[in-house]
Amino acid sequence: MKAIIFDAPGPEDVLTLGEAPAPVLGTDDLRIRVRATAVNRADLLQRQGLYPPPPGASPILGLECAGDVTDVGAHVNGWRVGDRAMALLPGGGYAEEAVVHHGSAMHVPASMSFEEAGALPEVYLTAFLNLFMLGDVKAGGAALVHGGGSGVGTASIQLLRESGMRCYVTAGSDEKCQRCLALGADLAINYRTSDFAAHVRQATQSRGVDVVLDSIGGKYFAGNIDCLAVDGRLVIIGLTGGAKAEVNLALLLLRRLHVVGSTLRVRSVTDKAAIVSRFMTRFGDALAAGRIKPVIDRVLPLAQAAEAHRVVQSSVHFGKVVLKV
Repeated sequence: MKAIIFDAPGPEDVLTLGEAPAPVLGTDDLRIRVRATAVNRADLLQRQGLYPPPPGASPILGLECAGDVTDVGAHVNGWRVGDRAMALLPGGGYAEEAVVHHGSAMHVPASMSFEEAGALPEVYLTAFLNLFMLGDVKAGGAALVHGGGSGVGTASIQLLRESGMRCYVTAGSDEKCQRCLALGADLAINYRTSDFAAHVRQATQSRGVDVVLDSIGGKYFAGNIDCLAVDGRLVIIGLTGGAKAEVNLALLLLRRLHVVGSTLRVRSVTDKAAIVSRFMTRFGDALAAGRIKPVIDRVLPLAQAAEAHRVVQSSVHFGKVVLKV
């Protein structure tokens, strides 16, 4: 099959369209003829040799895909050849075929294109896991999401909006802030020109938010703690701003704060199936009705994976950069 391959870690230009062995179908798996996949920052790290795939996972980049089911494992129920599927992958999305455990797959709603479906699993399940399951944000609650214009950010805005919760975000430009507000955010803060913690305290009358979803890490740790309400939760999913921070433990004790580290890719197929099931139970109707739909910045052919990585690295995009296969 055709796939994006690279011989050694490096800059974007190491990515080329070549040939790779087709993945082997297991008894609990689906084989998907991939029609679309999408670029995530984890792909950029893997390309640079900084984020190796989990043991047993495909070395091919790509954490999500959408396409047609072409084969069904012997132990799989609820799927047929010809069904449209979108799936969360531990790797292997940048290719013509992908094999995935059936618990990590979802049926594509009739109203959704393959390009939209290919941009959904990784970021929506990440947002759902970390805001609703680990963050435990409740009805009427409030969340701060860093990187509101990213794939996870735009997904978070929609899920929080659909749930009737207040959503505050940070973004890197006034234009992105305006787009976040148009998508449903209650407050959008330009982190380049403003103190996000001060804005959140003012917006919440000094109460703070129930959960902070953070992909920055050390650089934002103190500000994140300052934003949290009593019993609030800081869920850290990335470290683009550094892996170290100085912590005033007294604040955690006095305000009963929780600090949670979270990753999705390395979870077991059982964990992923449970996350998918709970996500679809809560938001499946909204997906089918089109109230929740990935924000697509641009669609490029698979052969232009290197350019897609440049776009994501530059952070000029809003939403997801999709690769059409």
